[in-house]
Amino acid sequence: MRTRGWIIPAAALAAALLAAGAGAQPAARRVVHRDAPPPEPVVVELFTAQGCAGCPEANARFEAVAGEPGVIALTWAVDYWDYLGWDDTFAKPEFAQRQRAYRRPLRLRDVSTPQVVIDGRRQVVGGGEAALQSAIDEEAARRVFPPEIEFRESGDRVGVGSGPVPAGGAEVLAVMYTPGPQTVEIDRGDNRGRSVRHTNVVRSVRTLGDWTGQPRLYALPATRDPDQAVAILVQGKGDRRILTGAVLPPR
Repeated sequence: MRTRGWIIPAAALAAALLAAGAGAQPAARRVVHRDAPPPEPVVVELFTAQGCAGCPEANARFEAVAGEPGVIALTWAVDYWDYLGWDDTFAKPEFAQRQRAYRRPLRLRDVSTPQVVIDGRRQVVGGGEAALQSAIDEEAARRVFPPEIEFRESGDRVGVGSGPVPAGGAEVLAVMYTPGPQTVEIDRGDNRGRSVRHTNVVRSVRTLGDWTGQPRLYALPATRDPDQAVAILVQGKGDRRILTGAVLPPR
């Protein structure tokens, strides 16, 4: 797999971005070596549910690729399977709403679980680990030269550099998640008696603000759990394409 660097070290922002503060000021031109690997990550999102009979196997396939360099893997638990008798312990209504927001851009009639969305551009439903890996590899080969993301040393702000903005605009999201695997014992519903394993479970998401193509600093959530990582995503509002992302590890 062609990998893309995705965890940005907690270092001082570039001089132009620091000078900009929260405003938009011109940044120094970025030198891009065309023969170098692309700097942007592949963002892989799994929409799953503890009450979905077919989801544990999809969770396992997802976990197999989640640790690859150049991959930001996020598990979103949805709540619309709760009617079967088991209330998903990780699900929130806004996570299901995020999944539904992909329906129109991906030209889907409806949403279902398990579903994997890659870079907000394509979905993988069913299939084995090889199909998922192939889709990730294809996205890794895409070169779009997105804006750079850097975290301040203090860990309280993140800077997003300059770049082209998709039609409809873009926004910066902070996704708080628990890194690594977690196992839940299911007592009711279709997975009754099973131990369902998840990885990189999303706990909350917050919109930090719009991104207009100019360098800008954004305040990170101050109340996040110290055991949680924060994935910063720059995402189109209309087509839902994820332009780039970066991860701030747990404090």
